[in-house]
Amino acid sequence: MFDWLIVGAGFAGSVLAERIASQRNESVLIIDRRSHIGGNAYDCYNEAGILIHKYGPHIFHTNAQSIVDYLSKFTAWRPYEHRVLSQVDGQLLPIPINLDTINRLYGLELTSRQLEQFFASRRETVDEIRTAEDVVVSTVGRELYEKFFRGYTRKQWGVDPSELNKSVTARVPTRTDRDDRYFGDSFQNMPAGGYTRMFERMLDNPNIKIMLQTDYRDIQARIPFRRMIYTGPVDEYFDWSLGRLPYRSLRFEHVTIDREQFQPVAVVNYPQTEDYTRITEYKHLTGQQSPKTSLTYEYPTDVGDPYYPVPRAENEALYKRYEALAANVQDVWFVGRLATYRYYNMDQVVGQALATFSRIQKSLPAAGSTPAEAAE
Repeated sequence: MFDWLIVGAGFAGSVLAERIASQRNESVLIIDRRSHIGGNAYDCYNEAGILIHKYGPHIFHTNAQSIVDYLSKFTAWRPYEHRVLSQVDGQLLPIPINLDTINRLYGLELTSRQLEQFFASRRETVDEIRTAEDVVVSTVGRELYEKFFRGYTRKQWGVDPSELNKSVTARVPTRTDRDDRYFGDSFQNMPAGGYTRMFERMLDNPNIKIMLQTDYRDIQARIPFRRMIYTGPVDEYFDWSLGRLPYRSLRFEHVTIDREQFQPVAVVNYPQTEDYTRITEYKHLTGQQSPKTSLTYEYPTDVGDPYYPVPRAENEALYKRYEALAANVQDVWFVGRLATYRYYNMDQVVGQALATFSRIQKSLPAAGSTPAEAAE
């Protein structure tokens, strides 16, 4: 009998497995359909000896020192500030849009103050910001929206930005200075040995057993357990009884070429051309030296593993109905991007998992402890 069955060995499941095993001294069986731990953050060395991310680039960034402190128990860090270029009108331009983006695109020599006036003269008045399109046109105007955002977003999500929640483009800032970093967080680093090594250390506990290439439906009636943490798609847990929640998937084409470097930064976006949305070159992330380089071409699709909940009003309404069902399930905790139908960054998933553990600690005495000990 396991004290806990945890479905999914990504960030949410692995953090909770580690906390339960180390802090409550309880037994955990963590399972995953895939052949590896780490979820979408899984990385591995390819035949050329280059560390690649199997499911596209994962860049760790956060403003939460508590999350840094927690993950630092399992990894050292390599400094890395993410920079992205966008192929627009035949030029590679910084994204998020900044002072250099505009000056190079239009052949101008604006100052930061003049760029503020430039944006003000082009932005559209939107009475109520509701959609991804509203966010951009009300900030930088329609021309820049068309060049940098509309095509990329349509490829990424399969629908026009005017049909998506404002959260999609609100994640990307617009700057009037020359800061070309993709993220502005105070902590921007990569796990020094890679994500998989970090997960291995996290799950290295005698209280934790791991089963891979395993579906929980195949073992839930055969392997006894007391409680479950579920990090898979919430609609699947309920056998899609209320209908299927839409998720966007990705197809990855991994290639290695006989060149030392392919592009000037780790990621180049393609909002105007090509079927793929972006190309990632991993040596920029890892700092490795090699006469060869490895790339990933990323193709959004509706077919395949679920990656991104699609942020539309009707989908949120359906999720709320599933959320109500989940609230009435005894001894099951729903955690993570798929189980709570939210687009979370990695640090946010870690934060949600740690917050869930705190709630478990307060509400559920550990095996063999007294109520007073559990409350400490």
